[in-house]
Amino acid sequence: MKIVVCIKQVPGTTDVEVDPKTGVLKRDGVDSKLNPYDLYALETAMRIKHGHGATVQAITMGPPQAAQVLREAYMMGVDEAVLLTDRKFAGADVLATAYALSQGIRQSGMPDLIICGKMTTDGDTAQVGPEIAEFLDLPHVANVLRILEVGAEAITVEMDMAATVEIAKVQYPCLITVEKGICQPRLPSFRLKLATRDRAVAQLTLADLADADAGHYGLNGSPTQVKRIFPPEVNADHEMWTGTGPDLAARLGERLQQLKFV
Repeated sequence: MKIVVCIKQVPGTTDVEVDPKTGVLKRDGVDSKLNPYDLYALETAMRIKHGHGATVQAITMGPPQAAQVLREAYMMGVDEAVLLTDRKFAGADVLATAYALSQGIRQSGMPDLIICGKMTTDGDTAQVGPEIAEFLDLPHVANVLRILEVGAEAITVEMDMAATVEIAKVQYPCLITVEKGICQPRLPSFRLKLATRDRAVAQLTLADLADADAGHYGLNGSPTQVKRIFPPEVNADHEMWTGTGPDLAARLGERLQQLKFV
């Protein structure tokens, strides 16, 4: 079995700037880290690897420094790593990002199972995983809470459907996105850091992909663009009221009407 885990390098701080022309984050010179949700995807892959036998490959898209998170994935037990990097990938929205990753996965060899974290902390869209599956024409399940069975032909999972929890059996090849509560991620291993320090990280550029049309990637391939990003206003104003329950309820009702909340 071959498993691919999609991971991403995200800003390690909320103090980031936005390019006023493109509406994308300025990542140069900003402290970065592995997307926290991807730790659960990596751990899920590791447990399948050790319990059922598998080769695990991590893939990410980003500038050359994004190879850092692939090195971290090596320290968690990943066998192979692929970096999609090209200036023409810059500024991609979720659709262009998913398309580029789907092309990279095809180029590096289709797996039996693709695992993604629920979402990234710099986007919070939770769309890239399912969109990768659509581009690859794969069955997929989002919001996976538990892996119930890893079979020879299919994987059985428990998924969160907001109002219900449902069980699905999905034939390989397929894609799943996992929730934070699925497992406890392991810490990177110093022993594996030493063992993998010379292990190569494969790099793919636009020219390496089957679809080398630059119009399908980055800003050119993004049908959506962010108009403005701004931090929420901080308002620490507050009042303390005392009185009986009925008096406080009446006062609260009056205030909500004044603020036109009701």
